[in-house]
Amino acid sequence: MTGSAPLGVVEDATVRRAQSGDPAALDAVLRDLAPYLGRICGAIALDGGDDALQDTMVAVSRNLTSLREPAALRGWARRIAVRESVRTARRSASVPVDPSDLDPMTVDLSPGVDRVATAVEVWSVLDTLRPEQRAVLVLRHIDDLDEAEMAAALGVARGTVKSRLHRARAAFRDRWTA
Repeated sequence: MTGSAPLGVVEDATVRRAQSGDPAALDAVLRDLAPYLGRICGAIALDGGDDALQDTMVAVSRNLTSLREPAALRGWARRIAVRESVRTARRSASVPVDPSDLDPMTVDLSPGVDRVATAVEVWSVLDTLRPEQRAVLVLRHIDDLDEAEMAAALGVARGTVKSRLHRARAAFRDRWTA
């Protein structure tokens, strides 16, 4: 990558070199994607986030040659991350959250609010939701995707996204206020 590329965005030429088998370019692509995909995997798969990220990175590296347009790298990788995260969440059992494992900066709150305690509460509520519900909440409220983009990432119809998002928000709200 050259210095002219925006932070966190790998250049198309680097993606093309990675697709052609250049190990340094593949490393650059994976390093660029890791933080972004890690946030998605962690929020959907929760305690299985590291496993989901690993599965995602393996799938990205194995299937990178199938990506037709390098500019679509993030959206393509996001779809893989969501799929792997939901799969991991379905097969892993819930484990209690250790507050020391949470990054207190992941929840933006007013001064004076205990960020770690709030992060634990959010994590606990998310843990009660189905993986598909977590996925739509993450894509909408963390990744800021619209319904059409979410439908593409999840591989479902737009109406399905709308209903899942409505139900997920209601379930989160009910559990948060309980």
